[in-house]
Amino acid sequence: MSDPVRIVIIDDHKGSLELLSAALRRDHLSIHIASSPAEGLELVRRIHPRLVITDLMMPGMNGLEVLSHIMSFDPTIDVVLMTAHYTTETAVEAIRGGAADYLQKPLKIPLLRERIATLLASAERRGRLAAGPAAHEFLFAGMSARSECMWELFSRIERIAPHFRSVLIGGPTGCGKDLVAGALHARSAARGPLVVLNCSAVSETLFESEIFGHVRGAFTGADRDKIGLFELASGGTLFLDEIGDMPLSTQAKLLRAVQNQEVLPVGSVTPRRVDVRVIAATHRDLRAAIAKGGFREDLFFRLSMVELRVPPLSERTGDISLLARFFTHKFAGEYNKSLSGITPRALAVLENYSWPGNVRELEHVIGRACMLADSDQIDVADLPEHLFQRTPSTPGSSPLADQERRLIERALADAHGNQSVAARTLGIGRDALRYKMRKFGLLSA
Repeated sequence: MSDPVRIVIIDDHKGSLELLSAALRRDHLSIHIASSPAEGLELVRRIHPRLVITDLMMPGMNGLEVLSHIMSFDPTIDVVLMTAHYTTETAVEAIRGGAADYLQKPLKIPLLRERIATLLASAERRGRLAAGPAAHEFLFAGMSARSECMWELFSRIERIAPHFRSVLIGGPTGCGKDLVAGALHARSAARGPLVVLNCSAVSETLFESEIFGHVRGAFTGADRDKIGLFELASGGTLFLDEIGDMPLSTQAKLLRAVQNQEVLPVGSVTPRRVDVRVIAATHRDLRAAIAKGGFREDLFFRLSMVELRVPPLSERTGDISLLARFFTHKFAGEYNKSLSGITPRALAVLENYSWPGNVRELEHVIGRACMLADSDQIDVADLPEHLFQRTPSTPGSSPLADQERRLIERALADAHGNQSVAARTLGIGRDALRYKMRKFGLLSA
């Protein structure tokens, strides 16, 4: 039986310690309490817990200072702060400092248990990933990943979502910034809709009307009142995709709307109150754009209270096979085709391509391959030619030959040199494997 998970609770109120200890008591949990920050930190250093729950306001040392000490000692320990004086700004400050969560007193016991269970499950996942990420497959909010960098991102989404007022998501085109925005909204406390605006798809003359709305007669053709997207998103989240393409004139008005939580429709003199969380995303370097005068610095700092970066596919190559199978299953269902997967040699081609278009490009490639496939598996012939147009690694070799050689080398390595096992993995006979090994100089004559 595995050792119980250790949790340390730090609070200067005896009643809170007793309440939390009783609420979290489980067979698989070992609860330890401390009535002062100094005692709590000593306990943390001595027993090395998985989780620490600490009050924010305590004599001698506040919760943020306790958090800082724990992060210096071991940043893998999850820290949850509690306070009766909740503010979004302090919550975001705590999370940016490394806090796993930030809860408001008086605590709702079912919510506390749910949050703690989620954090412990996330910590267990991270442990499995560190031990061997290739052996595990995971799905988070419609995003399929096994790479550690993506699960670090997912962990940040879970931490930020209940508290954010504005978030800036960076990353190259096609990496899934829209899915990250959807996950943030779904896990937030927002009860209203997620409203999306692609800033690169709106002409400069229509921007202000699109975001803030207009009243009848505001300009030629305005024959009726129109509600803007900001007001439409009230109670929910406004997702501004490709914010770097927003005109400077609109940026100033957006800043005021985000700061004051009110909008002024075009042609109106009466502002309207809104309650909107804002998520902005861009593939551009906004700091460079600020230096060139193409983006407002004050708007950047307002939006980037929390920044998330979605890694390109080239930084998470271990996810390619998982994503390829995920998309194969998806498109097989859409096209009503019986596809069981992807052949090893086709998978080798996918894994050795650079994917400048990221996950979106991979999705399009698999969608095309599913349409073309005339067997029960996607094979090399179903893949587009540009995947093979790479510089040959040796004189006189072809890209496809390079892929085949690497595939054979990997199969032999996985089989620890056993040619019969490698041949079965590749779906060819042992004699054919030996011929190819000799051809590529992997077997002496």
